[in-house]
Parts: sequence; structure tokens; C-alpha cells
Amino acid sequence: MNILILGGGGREHSLAWAVKQNPKCDRLIVAPGNAGIAEIAWCADLDIEDGAAVVEFAEANAVDFVIVGPEAPLAAGVSDDLRAAVFTTFGPSKAAAALEASKAFTKEVCDAAGAPTAAWARFTDAASAKAHIAETGAPIVVKADGLAAGKGVVVAMTEYEATAAIDDMFGGAFGSAGAEVVIEEFMTGEEASFFVLCDGETALPIGTAQDHKRVGEGDTGPNTGGMGAYSPAPVLTDAIAEDVLAQIIRPTLAEMTKRGTPYTGVLYAGLMIEDGKARLVEYNVRFGDPECQVLMMRLGGQALDLLQAAAEGRLAEKQVHWAEDHAMTVVMAANGYPGSYEKGTVIRGLDGLPQDSSHMVFHAGTAEREGQVVATGGRVLNVTARASDLQAARDAAYDMLDQIDWPDGFSRSDIGWRCLDNT
Repeated sequence: MNILILGGGGREHSLAWAVKQNPKCDRLIVAPGNAGIAEIAWCADLDIEDGAAVVEFAEANAVDFVIVGPEAPLAAGVSDDLRAAVFTTFGPSKAAAALEASKAFTKEVCDAAGAPTAAWARFTDAASAKAHIAETGAPIVVKADGLAAGKGVVVAMTEYEATAAIDDMFGGAFGSAGAEVVIEEFMTGEEASFFVLCDGETALPIGTAQDHKRVGEGDTGPNTGGMGAYSPAPVLTDAIAEDVLAQIIRPTLAEMTKRGTPYTGVLYAGLMIEDGKARLVEYNVRFGDPECQVLMMRLGGQALDLLQAAAEGRLAEKQVHWAEDHAMTVVMAANGYPGSYEKGTVIRGLDGLPQDSSHMVFHAGTAEREGQVVATGGRVLNVTARASDLQAARDAAYDMLDQIDWPDGFSRSDIGWRCLDNT
């Protein structure tokens, strides 16, 4: 098979790595890719949000299967354009991708499906939003309604923080994503991520994970796109997972089908778990980043078969084969992230690190310039290891990280702390 993956981050590197393990993969193209992906695939210069351009490229390169990685091309309808051109495509339609592209849409679907989630209200102006905050009090959660690259959510512990978030969002800090704002009840508990493949009818769970959104040690400081993750997530027990499927996932899929927009692709449910019960925090319509990295490390080559089955409506015949193992990824980010940071700094020490089924450095914001790997983004590397238990995976990941020579980057030293401190 000739396979095209759209995207260029750590998520797409891990997807490419897993797909490459499968003997069905004859030729692998990733657009636009990065320095790490270039070691295992052809990286193509392509505007992945331009559906017509993607279709033309797929036709010219005899592509058999397209995997859409990030949310932006899904929200732009690229998967619809590919399917219209009769390409087998993994990723939801533009209409179904509204589950991530609009927080209010998700809330409406959950209400209609009876799926447990936080109480909420939607606002189109700052004054009424602030009045709601004054009436409700803090802590409270303020969300930009649209796509904001994982950064449009403010968990405000005070009314001052909440009203400041309202000013930022309606002031254009998140562009058009903040034209509408959703304000939610603050939920307590422990967060976890649940990943399910869907083909419009069947829902197949493919794993759990926990990530670390805060930039600082002990989960402190501002939210980021994610500073590390591990899989599986012990807090998301088999019993809770079954309840989530019955009360949240399947009712949501039924509601989407009822609306004429059946959901296909991966559905990533962010959950808040307390006293053995889960409520939905949000949906994402693509793999999490960096959760995808630990899932792919554990899934390996079977990932391609599962994604293809989802795209072709054959999930009912599939099952996931898990090893009894654990995986952890630690993000190395540019100094200053999630604020301003320098680009173009040189990263050394990568060549001597192992690259096998238990050790990988997945690249995110990197490029190759004059024979050197340089940082081009905020989150730059995902140092990932797999082992028989989480502590061993953690030790292996940090051992690899210690060998990377990048004085212009940083990482958290405590990824997995909640889980490991509770064992």
C-alpha cells in the first residue's frame, strides 16, 4: 500500500513509525513531516488544509490510504474532499469534526444524548459572560468555542482569572476561535483520556492514557499542548471504561448518526473521574498529542490494520492485541514555551539513542538544516519508552532524555508522578 499521513508533529511521527512496522506499508509519505519523520518516510511539501491540493497530490502519487493527523484539516473538510475523490480516508467528516471544532456543538450533542458532562452556558459577548461569572463564582472553566491548538481553555480559580480570560478571548487572543465562549462548571477529580476507533456503527476501544497539560512540576503553571503522557491510565479501570462506552461514547455516536453525520475515525474522550464515575470534559476528533505517542508505542504495526478497518467500515471484525506493558513519553520544549521562544537552536545527541520497539524519540517541531537538527516549534521532541511497568518505562525515557544535548530546551522531571506516587 501507498500511504499518506497528513501532519508534521510528534503525533504524526508516532503514527508513521507504527504504520511503517506493518508489512502492508510499501511506500510512506508524510506531509509536511519533520526531521525525524524524514528518516522513515518521504516528506512532501503540501498545504494539508487545501483539500483540492491534497486530492491532486494523492492522485499523482497513487495513494491507497490517507490518515489525517491534526484537527485543522479535518475541520476544513479535507477528509470529505478525499472521500469524494474515492480515497480510503481515516478521519471524520467536516460536519462530524464539529465535535472538536465547536465546544458548544459538543455540549448540545451531549445534552441530546444524555451523556454526563459539566453544566455549561454559551456567550457571544463579554458583558453577559462576565455577568454569568459574577453570578456563578469561581472556580470555573472558560473555553474558546473554536479550535485554539489546545490552548483555548482557562481553568480559573478566581473570578479575576475568569474575567481576564473573557477579555483575552473576546479581545482576539485566540482569533476567530474566541468569537464565542463556553463557560463550564468546574469539575473535580482526576483526568484521563479514552481512545475509541469508530466506523459509523462500531466503537472499538484502543487504549487509555493520561497527559500532563501544565508546564510546571507538580502540574502547575499555564496550560500547554501537553508536556508528557503515559499509557495505560490506571484510574480508568475496565469497569469505568465500560460505563463510559455505555453512557457517553455510544450515545454520542447514536446522536451523530441521528443528525445525519455518522462519526468515523478516532474519538478521543477527555474524562474527569471521581468516585468511580466519569463525566466528559471534551471530545477531540484526532489522536491526542502526546498521548498518541504512547498508544502507538504499545500498538505497533497493528495500528495500520485497525485504522484501515475503521475507514472501511470493518471494525466489527477487529480486536486489539495488547501486550501487558506500559509506555511513557516526556516532552522536550523550547525555553520560554508556552510563551515566546527562540527558533533555530541546534539539538545534538540524537544519533546515539536507540530506535526500536521500546525506545523512540518522536520529533515534533524540528527541521534538518545543513546536516543538523534544529528546533522549529514550542514542543520539539517526545522522548518515549516502553517497558513491563511504568516505573521502568519512566526510567528508560529519562535516561534517553539525559543524553540529548539541547541547552535551549527543557522538560518536566515528574511525568507520571500522580500514578507512581499512588502505587
